[in-house]
Amino acid sequence: MQLHFQIESAESVPFSATPLVSLKLRVSASQPVQAVALRCQVRIEPQKRRYSELEAHDLDDLFGLPERFGDTMRPFLWTHTNTLVPAFSDHGLVDLHLPCPYDFGLAATQYFHALAAGEVPLLLLFSGTIFHQSSTGALTVTPVPWSKEAQFRLPVQVLKQTLDQHYPNSAGLRLRRDVFDRLRHFKSEQGLATWEQAIERLLEKEPTEARP
Repeated sequence: MQLHFQIESAESVPFSATPLVSLKLRVSASQPVQAVALRCQVRIEPQKRRYSELEAHDLDDLFGLPERFGDTMRPFLWTHTNTLVPAFSDHGLVDLHLPCPYDFGLAATQYFHALAAGEVPLLLLFSGTIFHQSSTGALTVTPVPWSKEAQFRLPVQVLKQTLDQHYPNSAGLRLRRDVFDRLRHFKSEQGLATWEQAIERLLEKEPTEARP
């Protein structure tokens, strides 16, 4: 049993409870398939695209200085997903839903936020189980070979559209509880109405001493 995987397009999932990008996956087979229980690991390959000066600057927390990108940029995990491919004779089309987190403690979120335009190079690694009939008509279960993969260049605009649907003109920052409590007390003591005002007030404060 030979399977082939190809990503045909990407789009934002409307009206989803959380931000989701949908990849349209074409699965082709050398013989009729009854079903495929498919698992997929999605990795980002940052070394496979160019970056503007501003993008490179915003990526320094992940990869260091631009002159070191050749050594520091390595593929890293975005997410895991799975789906059930229904029966098909020649090929089938299914949607792979990829969650788009907005937690800046995650490498994928930091990477997406730094990109102004262009594409995100993705590598999709497949595994799972194929259900098909043997030459005698008996149900046969075959694993998806670990060597099966597909590449896709996800438009940055699709990511931005997806996140803007749920978090328009905003960003998420996770804080330790004790730090959050200090920020909450500061907001209350200063009589500030919003968290933005509290952070802006702190940013306006002059440092007590210059950094070395």
